[in-house]
Amino acid sequence: MRLSARLLSTPVTPSSLLSKNALALLPPIPLYRRILRAHRRHLGPDERALGDHYIRDEWRRHKDVENPIHIIAFLTEWQLYAQHLEGDTWRDAKLDKAKLEKMSDDQIGQLYELMKKAKNVPDDS
Repeated sequence: MRLSARLLSTPVTPSSLLSKNALALLPPIPLYRRILRAHRRHLGPDERALGDHYIRDEWRRHKDVENPIHIIAFLTEWQLYAQHLEGDTWRDAKLDKAKLEKMSDDQIGQLYELMKKAKNVPDDS
């Protein structure tokens, strides 16, 4: 693929990716703390243990990501998660079909494993 001078002259920055109506993103550390606090306040002991473990693993996995698009998407989704937790709208929420279609096979497998743990389904292996 050939890059044109026009494409090279317009840099992509994290601020240019956000629209005017987008929510203001929290920095990673305050957002991480907010999620853990929301777990403490809104989840039972078993749900909290599972959620805290999942969040720690997920944030460690994404610690070294440098792509601004991935960073913004990651923080946006986790911020929406925190808002759902704090508003108790997560209990009856369903996964958006568009988000599911965008997921890779690895992500779907990870989601399935999380669902099994959440429902206490024994592992088949």
